[in-house]
Amino acid sequence: MAYQETKTTGYGTRVGNSLKGILLGFILIIGATCLLWWNEGRAVKTDKMLNDAQEACVDMPNPDKKNAEFEGELVCATAMATTDEVLTDKDFGISENAIGLTRDVEYFQWVEHAEEKSEDKLGGKEVTTTTYTYTKEWVSSPINSSDFKDPAYQDKNFTWTQVEEQDLWAENVKFGAYVLNESLIQSIRSNEALELKLSEQKLQAINKSVGEAYAIRKGIPATNSNTTQPAPVAATDSTLLADSMKTVIPDSISQENKVDLEYIHQIGNVLYYGRSTNAPEVGDVRITFEKVVPAKVTVIAQVDGNTFKAFKTSNGKRYQTLVMGKKTSDEIFDAEHEANNMWTWILRIIGILLMISGFKSLFGFIETILKVVPFLSSIFAFGAGIISTIFGVVWSLIVIAVAWIFYRPILGIIILLIAGFLVWVFAFNGKKKLAELTNKGNAE
Repeated sequence: MAYQETKTTGYGTRVGNSLKGILLGFILIIGATCLLWWNEGRAVKTDKMLNDAQEACVDMPNPDKKNAEFEGELVCATAMATTDEVLTDKDFGISENAIGLTRDVEYFQWVEHAEEKSEDKLGGKEVTTTTYTYTKEWVSSPINSSDFKDPAYQDKNFTWTQVEEQDLWAENVKFGAYVLNESLIQSIRSNEALELKLSEQKLQAINKSVGEAYAIRKGIPATNSNTTQPAPVAATDSTLLADSMKTVIPDSISQENKVDLEYIHQIGNVLYYGRSTNAPEVGDVRITFEKVVPAKVTVIAQVDGNTFKAFKTSNGKRYQTLVMGKKTSDEIFDAEHEANNMWTWILRIIGILLMISGFKSLFGFIETILKVVPFLSSIFAFGAGIISTIFGVVWSLIVIAVAWIFYRPILGIIILLIAGFLVWVFAFNGKKKLAELTNKGNAE
């Protein structure tokens, strides 16, 4: 059942809070201006870096053999990334010949969700009703339930154990006759499920620890049951797999390593802390293990002896990259340019929205003053929204244009002309719409 809180804010308090909104508005406008300016500079510098790198890049047809001609050159090469290293997760006694080992930890917890609904009352008061609902979910870290609003759910969360997530990487990864540097190694994304085969001693120790925690939590005597269920789960029979496990265990991995103790379950690449994978309880923990396996990769980087380093372009920025599979340099640079353009537009949109919000905050004081008559406040809010949108878009375009004039003059001038046109369009249409609403209000 949902839990609700109702809060009434008086007119005087609302007016006082709206004054703080003016300061917030100026902060948002200044912050958005800085973001837009920085973003345009970042986009141009990144584009310049990519162009310089693409012009300097040469193909290395056979990285399996060192060639002194490529020393100091920015090269594009494709080869298998391999390693002889054995990585060990000491906490669980897992060793594997792999480029990387990762463990991802999830906790089954109560999660609080809040939904607010505000209503203006005659006289300027505001009544805010907040509805809190609670669901059990798998989350990446334990949730402190002592701060939950509903007393019935406070202090309901706990965990049988807490395990840190971990990423282990090999230090010596071969790339043909060369070796990869740390940054390139950690760019490899050939992740596969790591089938667990924990020792019986380790499983028994975990089972005992969780059993003791369970007994304390439930207030029951601890058991010493370490009996396993000998019948393995067939890899092809996914119907025997609990829903809480299907989401993390790939269909391709064998489940012949299935071990069920009373409080610990090993199956596939998942170690499950809890009584039952079929019916997760609050406090259960799910650990998923993966390995990064040898794979064919394409590298663009500067040759430095038997390894690689980032290439320094004419504007001082450094560039190197690793992508999965066999790619040409043109394919990689085209993708990099597209990513740069995408991020430029994402940051532009964020900057414009922040700018509009800033101008709206400046008008918030007057809007709050008019809250004594909600109808008048609504009319003003609509008009303020139009004006804030006009000012926000126009000022954003001016900032972008000035930045482009600084970096690329021709495009900057074009953007300024567009901004001027938008001022003319929005100003006339906005006045017309506001007049229609005012006349409608007078008629009522």
